[in-house]
Amino acid sequence: MIGGVIAPGKIEEYLKEEIKKHGTICLPLIDSENSTDAASIAKKVEQMGASAVLVGGSSAIDQLELAQVVSEIKNFVKIPVILFPGNVTGVSPKADAILFSSLLNSENPYFITEAQALGALAVKKYQIEPLPTAYIIIGEGTAAWFVGRARAIPFHKPGLAVMYSLAAQYMGMRFVYLEAGSGAAQNVPPEMVGAVRKHYEGTLIVGGGIRSPETAAAIAKAGADAMVIGTMIEKDGDWQTKFASMIKAMRSAR
Repeated sequence: MIGGVIAPGKIEEYLKEEIKKHGTICLPLIDSENSTDAASIAKKVEQMGASAVLVGGSSAIDQLELAQVVSEIKNFVKIPVILFPGNVTGVSPKADAILFSSLLNSENPYFITEAQALGALAVKKYQIEPLPTAYIIIGEGTAAWFVGRARAIPFHKPGLAVMYSLAAQYMGMRFVYLEAGSGAAQNVPPEMVGAVRKHYEGTLIVGGGIRSPETAAAIAKAGADAMVIGTMIEKDGDWQTKFASMIKAMRSAR
């Protein structure tokens, strides 16, 4: 601990090294309630170059199922398993780290500070490394937007995303996650990513609606440090070919 602030742990340092090595890294998201073969998927994405695996989602509510999925994945892969909670039910033992997120543009204080307070003791008890993250919803119509009661930032208003990201930095959050939402019709625009990158000095994560190598390359070139790919893995029968192409595209863009 430095001056009352939790210093970066080994998973955060590992992610920084991966970003330094590859330019932009991929963090595939496995939804514990929608995936029927999570461990096998995790192994495949590891082999294709994923730097870590996210487990969770905005509507995951079955803690026992989540714990089982995390445990199974841990037995199959060597890369970190990081929780991506949508609520206190997203805290589970055996994970390496957790995106300890505050949904900054929620209209419900529960998703800004209350859920975090309720889950904090469990994170400490399970010895999960917290990654202090500002979660910012871009656009409307997704599960994350609905469940999180977000006052969504319009896609054409990059200045608002910059304001929230800078606020996150000044509050000590070392990660910002710009989220269009799972299955979003539109991804976070590269122009918005670039605007945030010019001002925010931490690790910049972008997710939602990223379905092609071209989109991945444009977001990486704009300055994203990490990209989250989820829906494509769940619903695209040819996801492995596309996933490999997207990792290659995002790495070559920086």
